[in-house]
Amino acid sequence: MTLCAIIPSHNHWTALPAVLDILRRAGLFVFLIDDGSAEPARSALQALHDPEGGVRVTRLEPNQGKGAAVLEGFRQARAAGFSHALQVDADGQHDLTVLPALLDLARARPEALITGLPQYDASMPLGRRIGRWITHVWVWIETLSFEIQDSMCGLRVYPLAPVEALLARDRVGLRMDFDTDIMVRLAWRGTPVLGVPVKVIYPPGNSSNFDLWRDNLRISRMHARLVLTGLARLPARLWRRSAADDETSAHWADLAERGALWGLVLTAWTYRHLGRAGCRALLAPVVAWFTVRGGAQRRASRQFLGRVWGRPAGLMDSYRHFLSFAERALDGVAAWSGGLPADAVRLDTPDSLAAATAQGALILVAHHGNVEVARAMLDEDLRRRMTVLVHTRHAGNYNRTLRRFNPAAALNLLEVSEIGPETAVLLKERVERGGWVVMAADRVPVGSRDRTVTVPFLGEAAPFSQGPWILGALLGCPVYLLFCVKEGDGWHLRLEPFAERIALPRRERQQALAAYAAAYAARLEAEARRAPLQWFNFFDIWSTPSC
Repeated sequence: MTLCAIIPSHNHWTALPAVLDILRRAGLFVFLIDDGSAEPARSALQALHDPEGGVRVTRLEPNQGKGAAVLEGFRQARAAGFSHALQVDADGQHDLTVLPALLDLARARPEALITGLPQYDASMPLGRRIGRWITHVWVWIETLSFEIQDSMCGLRVYPLAPVEALLARDRVGLRMDFDTDIMVRLAWRGTPVLGVPVKVIYPPGNSSNFDLWRDNLRISRMHARLVLTGLARLPARLWRRSAADDETSAHWADLAERGALWGLVLTAWTYRHLGRAGCRALLAPVVAWFTVRGGAQRRASRQFLGRVWGRPAGLMDSYRHFLSFAERALDGVAAWSGGLPADAVRLDTPDSLAAATAQGALILVAHHGNVEVARAMLDEDLRRRMTVLVHTRHAGNYNRTLRRFNPAAALNLLEVSEIGPETAVLLKERVERGGWVVMAADRVPVGSRDRTVTVPFLGEAAPFSQGPWILGALLGCPVYLLFCVKEGDGWHLRLEPFAERIALPRRERQQALAAYAAAYAARLEAEARRAPLQWFNFFDIWSTPSC
């Protein structure tokens, strides 16, 4: 992998010496493209020409646009033998202390386009904020994905081979439409897009080359062109995605649940600004797109519904299933935002809750119903008792997103890939102080793929994790099952005693593990049959996870 830098510039020169110094100290040869600058920028840029010192200045005459300047930099970089190019804007708005992280990610993922994810301060004009949001939404529509979090940042690392292949077939915008246009088209062709947060400022006196009317018109034309082109290429793209899904690991964590975080962010933003009705209107087409493109999840949905209903499940059945999942996310946002009435959740088992409140407990939940609504609507003291174990790398982001609209939402989430001795001691201490450890028992964590027991579930053997029962034995506390199922406009919450203690005799350990898992699977099956569309385990639960 060989890296260089490309800087397109039109009348920007005052910040360039500092930018060049950072790039040269990072060991990057710099292609500086003067895109028809006027004086005094023209002379200042030409004075920076120093090929032996690692800076080559090339002038385009007349001004041809940012995209044209970057493309000229690509041409020169490929001719010089470079495999990757860092694009840097010339106005000095990006905090280049992020450069090591950006380059490290590029080296770790050389096949990907690495882009900055702008973190703006209060100096960003309101018009720019609104314009960026509009572009974000259009890009999500054009790519049928939330993978591209920001398509307009001028700090990014391009893999030049995919760029060269793209430019041999497609034309891209040559002015301010370039950054978004080329990123969307690369994503269509399968280039992953990864991001690194970068601070961006709008310093006083900063000049912009953005022409309000002409460039907005160009960008509008670009989005229209991308939407039409995307529709024409949709069958081929869906075929490639379906084939890629077929090759995906059977383990639920490897399915990546694409767009989960950005789907939550979009839902939260829409709920806050447009209300529940606006959110519901937005969800319907988004869910339709996901139904078409989510091959692995769609197959899991149809497989599950077919087993429950005893008949083949079709595409519309999966659409209803995914729509129910989207409504679940919306209900969670509403609950944490104070948008649900106080009596929205009805407690069906007050005696069990009173017993569990009197001591510490292990609470087992499942990806069925809406436990998040139950957690949001619980008394604050009870909520503080909870330590919720989560098994995905998205947990931290999910936690931070919830905190945006209710600080209490993000209490006590503990991300674990597997429960080691230190974690077990920590959890036991919390239980002894009257705390509740909350754990999902219907998925096999990544670190426990070889520690499962196979028990009947919906008519066929399925692997379930040994983890809940091993943890229950270590904690030495009562175990409860918690279900929260939506019925009409409200939810029914049940906290059921499962075992006073988990006992795993040394000589009969495997038999005991299987017995606990079978009893849990039978109870979970009854709930799944009761409300099939509230089953949100969108992976093949009957497959044996590979190590």
